[in-house]
Amino acid sequence: MKIAIIGEIHSEGWEKLEKFNFNAFEIVNTEENNLKKELEDVDGIIIRAAPNLTSDILKDCKQIKIIARHGVGYDNIDFEYLNQNNIALGVTGTSNAVSVAEHVLASFLYLTKNINLSDELTRKGNFINKSSLPDFFELYKKNVVIFGFGRIGKAVAKRCLGFETHVYVYDPFVDKKNIEKHNCIPIEKLDGIKLADYISIHLPLNKKTKNFISKYELAMMKDNVIIVNTARGGIVEEKYLIKALENKKIFGAALDVFEEEPPREDNPILKLKNTILSPHNAALTLECRKRMAIESAENIVYFLTKKNKLNLNNIVNRKIIGL
Repeated sequence: MKIAIIGEIHSEGWEKLEKFNFNAFEIVNTEENNLKKELEDVDGIIIRAAPNLTSDILKDCKQIKIIARHGVGYDNIDFEYLNQNNIALGVTGTSNAVSVAEHVLASFLYLTKNINLSDELTRKGNFINKSSLPDFFELYKKNVVIFGFGRIGKAVAKRCLGFETHVYVYDPFVDKKNIEKHNCIPIEKLDGIKLADYISIHLPLNKKTKNFISKYELAMMKDNVIIVNTARGGIVEEKYLIKALENKKIFGAALDVFEEEPPREDNPILKLKNTILSPHNAALTLECRKRMAIESAENIVYFLTKKNKLNLNNIVNRKIIGL
């Protein structure tokens, strides 16, 4: 069977496909016309967070049976088209929780402890002027509010509880008893916005979550709040986040994702010192890249040849396509 790989994946993913005698090849040129040509006769696709697979591209894929995301977000794929045409969508649901959760905690600590300012002061020979640094804080007994309680949200909660924080969760799709089972406290959206010392976002980007945090929500937050977004850029309305950071309405933000990726060179957020910015790589530890490559390959292999070995939880539209 013929499998297209769009974007770089770890060699162990290639090896998994080759073990089952799949004909895998990489697509480098992701212009629309080339994608239509290259994907015309493939049985499956492994794709990273870009490019966009629109219905206009997918309608030319005459043999496609499954698309496997090398990751968990799938806003770059026309999900409605897949459902209408009985095409499976797989994600690497078990691969990236640890890496992203560690990134969130690192961001909390980096901003809370003013690590960048302390490092800069020391390197400039101002060691004895440590009292000139702004106040920094502990995580201990602070309120962490997690928006979205899938695998990543749960992994973040577990680590925050290790720092003896109070962990609150908003997720209307998760039963409150399930949240409490993880030693967390269910909370409504706006109550969480008002209460939070730390916010960690783990929601999918869709029509309901677009601008989930905007001008209204930011105005309600504590002045010392820290926001970490490792989900999708459009969930936090960037122009109002920038204003809140510039005006010190919030303490700081760590962004692994942006409304436009890569961000434009004139984006004001690039100049703000109360931020940590990363190039959408929170999940890209070596260990995680190996897991995602293997898991995305397994989603393809087992869906096409051994459904009894397939992790059904990784198939997003399993009920729609009758699995």
